[in-house]
Amino acid sequence: MSHGGGAAVTLNDGRKMPLVGLGTWKSAPGEVKTAVKAAVRCGYRHIDCAAIYKNEAEVGEALAELFQEQVVRREEMWITSKLWNDFHSAADVPAACERTLAELKLEYLDLYLIHWPVASKCKGPVLSPSTEETWAAMEALRAAGKARSIGVSNFSAKKLAAMQAHAKVFPAVNQVEMHPKLRQDELLAACAALGTHLTAYSPLGSPDSASMFKHAGGSVMSLPALAAAAADTGKTPAQILIRWAVQRGTSVVPKSVTPSRIEANFDVFDWALTEEQMAELSSIEPQQRMMNGAFWCTKDGPYKTPLDLWDDAVGL
Repeated sequence: MSHGGGAAVTLNDGRKMPLVGLGTWKSAPGEVKTAVKAAVRCGYRHIDCAAIYKNEAEVGEALAELFQEQVVRREEMWITSKLWNDFHSAADVPAACERTLAELKLEYLDLYLIHWPVASKCKGPVLSPSTEETWAAMEALRAAGKARSIGVSNFSAKKLAAMQAHAKVFPAVNQVEMHPKLRQDELLAACAALGTHLTAYSPLGSPDSASMFKHAGGSVMSLPALAAAAADTGKTPAQILIRWAVQRGTSVVPKSVTPSRIEANFDVFDWALTEEQMAELSSIEPQQRMMNGAFWCTKDGPYKTPLDLWDDAVGL
């Protein structure tokens, strides 16, 4: 059993975030509590949540029991949550955060992210409420100690750079889809230049996403380069993908509800992929988004096509 959270990254606000966290998207009720407890017991110190996952109350129960049983202390954990698209107005942001804190049974979040650069109620061609309005409310949560670090998710390099004009506190993290079939090389470089750390979600390629989002591409898990690296190292394909993410300098939040897999997914710190293996995994073509965001695109809204949402054609 390893303890203590593995390796960490220092964010632009000086706080240290554990590099590997447990993802909870699509973890069903009755499963996520067990998953969180298994993860923390085998060394995870980072749990990635969101209001829209509809399971934060159960994550909160798991955390409360872990704290009560003295498996871990609150200050040793890094808990991330995300602001949903319906709550982007200045008045709605603090209320949404309070709901999340109540469900998670916490006094503060370690990281609070704007989940999408999308405002659900926005009907016109300009994003409203604006990112500027939403971000100012996020900065107020940080000042109040409700969210110790703040950031964004699913933001393009262009949308992130545009925040320089108004952000008093620049986003510490941008969480995006990232795996060998969507390397996001340019975004990775742009975020590094802006001082924003990238977290990879769906690092295993979200194996069930083909049916959810109706994309036709082959799965990340079936890549020949992945099978070769797994065979050469004696590691699981999931371990290879997580290690690939860590070696590229990103943090990573693989989701699983299977205790044996949760434990294996964390066993990525005392070995490395070779330069050749990294190069093979970093040269997969064509690149492809599993989550293209088409569901946010409307003919009269701010994003008419996925190209408007992502500001580039990579993976589309």
